Amino acid sequence: METRQLSPIPTRASDYVSVEKKIEKMDVQVTYGPISNLMMDPTIEEIWINSPERIFIARNGKSELTNLVLTAADVRQLIDRILMWSGRRIDLSSPFVDAQLPDGSRLHVVIPEITAEHWCVNIRKHLMRSMSLDELAGKGMMSQEIATLLSRSVKLGMNILVSGGTQSGKTTLLNSLVSQTPVQERVITIEEVFELKPQLPDVVALQVRTANLQGGGEIPMRRLIKEALRMRPSRLIVGEVREAEALDLLIALNSGLPGMGTIHANSSRDAIIKLQTLPLLAGENISHKFIAPTVASALDLIVQVKLNSEGLRRIFEVCWVTGRYENDRAEIETLWSWNGEEYVRGVASAFPIDQWWVAA
Repeated sequence: METRQLSPIPTRASDYVSVEKKIEKMDVQVTYGPISNLMMDPTIEEIWINSPERIFIARNGKSELTNLVLTAADVRQLIDRILMWSGRRIDLSSPFVDAQLPDGSRLHVVIPEITAEHWCVNIRKHLMRSMSLDELAGKGMMSQEIATLLSRSVKLGMNILVSGGTQSGKTTLLNSLVSQTPVQERVITIEEVFELKPQLPDVVALQVRTANLQGGGEIPMRRLIKEALRMRPSRLIVGEVREAEALDLLIALNSGLPGMGTIHANSSRDAIIKLQTLPLLAGENISHKFIAPTVASALDLIVQVKLNSEGLRRIFEVCWVTGRYENDRAEIETLWSWNGEEYVRGVASAFPIDQWWVAA
């Protein structure tokens, strides 16, 4: 009779770690199949599939065409496996989907007839999401002075808006800022897809819900902000301000509740203009004359981040919202700006915690 030799039972902590890594690797290979090697590569920031024969990656902020070739069936099977885990769906009635992957990455898929022929897939990995402000400063995203300023601003309960373009590092920076919140405070995060992972003991994460097959059951971000205010928050964090929820966020911040969020904009001044425009989507009875003083009193800091041509993400500007407004525009002053070689001090002279970072 043939006998089989069983694998030895792990007896040391290192043995258990090794077994866990093997299991994790097997899970990745089963879930992601032909792109599992790309998912396990720690240097790859994003993967996108334009067609089964055109698969790109981003490494160090720069895009590369891979030599991986799939079939249309491979792509569909891949998305089916991933969406089984996330609980979300994609079909002709709902041709877009945003979902969180098992490792915390974000998936976005668009299918024909929205796309011309092939399924379009983006997988964004958050390689620096768990980094602190000091660690980001060490990687060149900001100076140590700016890291100290931002850390103390968060601890004092200031309202901060992170502005920038796609892939500029907004979510990474926001996660680091939220992690500076005092541990005794309760943080509520609101996102379209779970991305923030602040290192805090008392955190509740909320995410929007799309409509079901019957067209009902949708829970938009505006509803989540209102519900969050009933959950005894010490801080309210909105992952990204895109539409009319800007009005609800501004009202919440004006009620004395500290908060933070991100917004797509090319500069700090553009971020202010956009934040004053988005609330107008909430209804015809909302006017600039109401929004301008609301924005001026609700915000304290705007942090502008950019991705440069070398693939480096950097804070390009830190601005203080003074609380004054003129011609229906909130006034801002520059605290720090990047001139291409170093950070230079701005013209702002009366920032509330100015003496704090000088002493540091």
